[in-house]
Amino acid sequence: MCDKPVLYYFNGRGRMESVRWLLTAAKVQFDEVLLTTRDQYLKLLDSGDLMFQQVPMVEIDGMKLVQTRAILNYIAEKYSLQGKDLKDRAMVKMYSEGVMDLNEMIMMLPWIPDPKAKLEEIEKKANERYLPVFEKALTGPVFLVGGKLSCADVYLLECTLMLEEKFAGILADFPNLKSFQGRMLQNDAIKEFVKPGSQRKPQPDDVYVKTVLEIFNMKT
Repeated sequence: MCDKPVLYYFNGRGRMESVRWLLTAAKVQFDEVLLTTRDQYLKLLDSGDLMFQQVPMVEIDGMKLVQTRAILNYIAEKYSLQGKDLKDRAMVKMYSEGVMDLNEMIMMLPWIPDPKAKLEEIEKKANERYLPVFEKALTGPVFLVGGKLSCADVYLLECTLMLEEKFAGILADFPNLKSFQGRMLQNDAIKEFVKPGSQRKPQPDDVYVKTVLEIFNMKT
């Protein structure tokens, strides 16, 4: 059994980046197998480890987990990032799902030939639907739920940083969120993760898109 979790994915953010963030917040070191060729992917398929023939896959505790939410839920549960009781866990999951809705829209941007309209939609929904919810939730509390760090806080930090990459100053009207972001970035493990050269992946570029398409033998 490996001492450290092993993450199997492309050399990019995609559906694995939230896993990287969550492990970082839990102060768990991890290794990565970065898929750069179709042969690597075919070998994984032949091994039978990819239950639904998809990555991400995470090798942890003698298991080979697939499906992003299942992976995230396992890590959050293992490292007590789900909330202290049933009601808190329900709130954590609601906030998490909301953030993931927004993350999903951002994640799709590299695959859209002309993303201008999608960017406008994301900015509008972020400002009108999502960010006000979190701004209200953080009026007073340090964390979203139960006064302690949860996976929802980690996903929210990741999301706000991605939003700022696309829309500079988007948090200007959300001071509680901006303060929350600043507090989270003081976490020692997260502080290291956001530095250049860490296992955090950069914004996806044309090289990333080309590599993924080649691995799946797909055309643009």
